Amino acid sequence: MKTLNKKAPPVNLNLNVRGLRVSATLQINEVSDRLHREGKKIYKLGLGQSPFPVPNPVCEELKANAHQKAYLPVKGLRELRGAVADYYRRSEGVDYNPDSILVGPGSKELMFILQLVYYGDLLIPTPSWVSYAPQAHIIGRHIRWLPTSINNCWKLMPEEIERHCQSDPDRPRLVILNYPNNPSGCTYTSDELKEIARVAKKYSLVVLSDEIYAELHHQGRNVSIARYYPEGTIIGGGLSKWCGAGGWRLGTFAFPRSLNWLLDAMASVASETYTSTSAPIQYAAVRAYSGGLEIEEYLANSRRILKALGKYMARRLQKMGVSVSDPRGAFYLFPNFNALRPLMKERGILTSRDLCAELLNETGVATIPGEAFGRPAEELTLRISYVDFDGARALVAAAQEPDKPLNSSFLNQYCTNCVEAMDQIASFLKK
Repeated sequence: MKTLNKKAPPVNLNLNVRGLRVSATLQINEVSDRLHREGKKIYKLGLGQSPFPVPNPVCEELKANAHQKAYLPVKGLRELRGAVADYYRRSEGVDYNPDSILVGPGSKELMFILQLVYYGDLLIPTPSWVSYAPQAHIIGRHIRWLPTSINNCWKLMPEEIERHCQSDPDRPRLVILNYPNNPSGCTYTSDELKEIARVAKKYSLVVLSDEIYAELHHQGRNVSIARYYPEGTIIGGGLSKWCGAGGWRLGTFAFPRSLNWLLDAMASVASETYTSTSAPIQYAAVRAYSGGLEIEEYLANSRRILKALGKYMARRLQKMGVSVSDPRGAFYLFPNFNALRPLMKERGILTSRDLCAELLNETGVATIPGEAFGRPAEELTLRISYVDFDGARALVAAAQEPDKPLNSSFLNQYCTNCVEAMDQIASFLKK
């Protein structure tokens, strides 16, 4: 096995932003807000923003540290890096030194800098989160799409990685693995991760394990590939999804010692760009990563709600004749309307963008086209984010019935917009 501990050679950056669109997720949110201001009923299933409030202990910690105004270390507050290292030791049994943790203003920024300082090709499954490929495009990296299938829940199979790597086994590559997955809501079993780890180790791949939704595994049982390939895996996380703090912009990367050269390179870039992450947010994040009973109850009820709602919406779509996998984590569905193509063609719907546009115009249901996630334009896939409900209200109601399954009566009362959105899609397909 060739070593992963390499110094990156000088990179001649070919910055190319001409023709680059605004992120599809942010764009649909702005369009939805504009239509709402114009008086149209909009079901906001586009932007993947947690519906739940930031846990109260974390908010209290932010208030207590509002006075913190000093620049913090580029790599992050020492106490926070220690808390993140402890978190992964508790949750995954993977040993990280606090000095191997990097804190940034959102995991999105850290991903961009990682691609900037790393010198290999980017391997990403299709479909994948909308910003992986555009970031590589901005920097000028080679993007290699790896195919997946709805038949295995859009998951990247190890044989696809093997097929790509075997023709040029020594080429440096960065593969991004995201689970629970955006856009599908699917995740990997331990056995699947072991097989991917075996192939990654064989070809000395650097794996960015994007686990931003790890705590939203619907059973609370996320397993990291870092357990099986610790020497080559960087774990990405942050507060945006499980802690409901997207606007706080705090992300973390955890590096094995063998990849500390990448951490150091990223820290150098950070020192010349964003300097450091907001001080009050970092102090509050220490409390978030430290856990405790109140945060565990918050997470347990968040998972119960998302599990019930995701299963309900998947079943509704399946009854409409739409192909969609049951979600296992996060708050996404990635339905495929190809079986209804004759009906769509009669209405002039030929692409995923057409489908999303017509859904929004006719029903007010905002979604994201599959094309934005790397799927073929003519494939009638789209992403649904089932987040349009009052998360604070739903959490209080769920906590009052801790031992009861959350049924359709609960969803109708506390997740009304998501239920109504399914009614709208059903009506749309019957026209």
